[in-house]
Amino acid sequence: MIVVGVPKESYPGERRVALVPASIPNLVKAGCKVVIESGAGMAAGYPDAQYLEKGAEMAKRAEVFGAADVVVQVLCYGANDKTGREDLALMRSGQVLIGFVRALGSPETVLEIAQKGISALAVELMPRITRSQSMDALSAMATVCGYKAVLIAADQLPRFFPMLTTAAGTITPARVLVLGAGVAGLQAIATARRLGAVASAYDVRPAVKEQVQSLGGRFVEMPLETGQAQDERGYAREQDENFLKRQRELLTRVIAESDVVITTATIPGKRAPMLITADMVAGMAPGSVIVDLAAERGGNCELTRYNEIVIEHGVTIVGYFNLASTVPYHASQMFSRNVTAFLLHLCKDGKVNLDREDEITRETLVTQGGEVVHARVREIVSAPHEAHR
Repeated sequence: MIVVGVPKESYPGERRVALVPASIPNLVKAGCKVVIESGAGMAAGYPDAQYLEKGAEMAKRAEVFGAADVVVQVLCYGANDKTGREDLALMRSGQVLIGFVRALGSPETVLEIAQKGISALAVELMPRITRSQSMDALSAMATVCGYKAVLIAADQLPRFFPMLTTAAGTITPARVLVLGAGVAGLQAIATARRLGAVASAYDVRPAVKEQVQSLGGRFVEMPLETGQAQDERGYAREQDENFLKRQRELLTRVIAESDVVITTATIPGKRAPMLITADMVAGMAPGSVIVDLAAERGGNCELTRYNEIVIEHGVTIVGYFNLASTVPYHASQMFSRNVTAFLLHLCKDGKVNLDREDEITRETLVTQGGEVVHARVREIVSAPHEAHR
């Protein structure tokens, strides 16, 4: 029998939980025993009694780590750079760790996890193939962030979002521009439209034009060469500085005409591209709002301040991160469904099967047997690792 352990998230302010009660019966049916740290789901709206009703056992934190063959977390060490190292001390060689690991951005912590003998699987590296769609936690959390970004913008904007016909005359709708039409961007467009705004979007990948239009948004087209805009995994590629400079020039006018700009552009393992300069912010109307969803990666706006709201040139710039944690009930539900599908894929005949011939396992498995086994992650850690040696 495989014991799946779910500790309470320890990152400051994190309210999500890795498994919700509704997922427990599927795991029990598959031959797993689920042990949850007492209180782990409380902040997300899932009390201990609900877990017990569904067949889970409750335990103290050290007991969860001690009993678990597989530890499931939302933010594992790496993604949790504040308190994650404390969890490492509770883990043992041979244990399996599943969650966000920030494998491409934290080479030092990846090495520590490897040296502990842990088999870590990073959900952010899930391949975007049909077979793994139900396991794509990165897309699920991006959906939450895109939704919440628009609500934050609406709250900060000194205007209405929808067109209103009132006794005091007609109010024109807000103009929302979304930069980056990935999962978060598309959800932001949909949410802005639901609130009655006029939404438009820009993305370096021309292929997303149809998706933007299907949501009622206008696709902003620019005379730029975008043939190499995305990689084979469907993610945006890093562009050179000449491209970014020309892009900023063309975006300046569009941004100046917008009441709200929501930026979502990130490159896996890299600093977020600079899309909005200080001069571009200065060209926006006073009272305008920028919500920078790339704040954690350095920001798409030059004036973004990490995890802060600042006002520059009369423009409110929101640099909050971890927005998924602010909608913890449904964010936890979505993550739980993703990770349960992943566990059911890995757990066969009463044991965890880490078959590296399988694409899903190979692309997510970062460390195993004391080594970094993921090819892309190994490239990143090799330089500091060699220097360390």
